[in-house]
This record gives sequence, C-alpha cells and structure tokens, in this order.
Amino acid sequence: MSAALAGPDGLLRCPWALSAEDYTAYHDEEWGRPVHGDDALYERLCLEAFQSGLSWITILRRRTGFREAFAGFEIAKVAAFTDADAERLLADPGIIRNRAKIAATLANARVLADWAPGELDGLIWSFAPDPESRTAPRTLTDVPAVTDESTALSKALKKRGIRFVGPTTAYALMQACGLVDDHLADCTARRG
Repeated sequence: MSAALAGPDGLLRCPWALSAEDYTAYHDEEWGRPVHGDDALYERLCLEAFQSGLSWITILRRRTGFREAFAGFEIAKVAAFTDADAERLLADPGIIRNRAKIAATLANARVLADWAPGELDGLIWSFAPDPESRTAPRTLTDVPAVTDESTALSKALKKRGIRFVGPTTAYALMQACGLVDDHLADCTARRG
C-alpha cells in the first residue's frame, strides 16, 4: 500500500523519502514547498526535464553540477550561451549529457528571456489547483502522475514555445514547487 513510514528518527514520511539520505533531506526541506521566481522555476523546469526517464536521485545528486554548468539557471545568462557552451555541456560529467535535453534547456532560456519579469512564475502558478478540492493522499497509489491541471500547464508552456515539458513533467514540477501537496496524509512534512 505504501503508506507513510517511520524513519530512523521515528517521524512518519512518504516511503520514497527513506530510501536515501539525499531523498530524506530533499523531502523534508524542499519537495512540496512553494517556489517562486522566474529563475528558480526555470531551474526546476529544467531539472524535471533532465529527470525524464531517470531516477530523481540521479538529478538530485548532480544538482550542484547542473547549477555550475548552467550559470545558476539565471535565464538571461543561459539565454546567452553559444554553440561552444552547448559543446562544453555535452562534455560535462557533472550533468546528464543528453543532447536533446541540453538543447531544450538552452532554447527555453532564449524563449523565457523575452518574457516580462514574473511572467513564468505567474503562468505556472495560475495552474495551481484549489487545495480544498484535493484530498490528502493516504498511500502512494493515491498520488497521480498526471492531472487535468498538469496537462493544461504543459499545453500552455508548449504553446508559448517551451520544450520538453509533457504532462508528467509538468505534474512533477507542480509537486516539487508546491503547487500541489502530495505528501501523504500522515507525513510529517505535509503542510495541511
């Protein structure tokens, strides 16, 4: 059933948070907490795209490398990356060296560089569902992979030129950035 489980400290957590210390810290301190700001959301959007087809722990453990390689995910700086930067990224062992994902990250920065300040934040958060309309999940089987809101967010971002953001990636972004709270009902990290 995968209900909340007690960790070594006795606190109940989502089961996935107990498989590695990195996961526990991420779960307790970041996942599901509201994230705002265009650069911060661009980073999360990029990392979720890089995670596609991989385990999140792979990305989490390389996050420092990603931040160094992509200029702290400052949209304006990444938008100015050249073909030489793209080649540098393809040779960087500190990140996932996937040509399509790197190209999407650079292309997305170029698109977002033309947006008004706060526009990415406003667009993403406009798809946050009413928390009162959602029942707290009791087990991991109660947590969806895709929702109507994530499908709509994916379509809205794609329509505006953002690449590599399907409905599942959009929902993972919504979970990670606190648009939804998918901590299990008995989890110590649940906000409500």
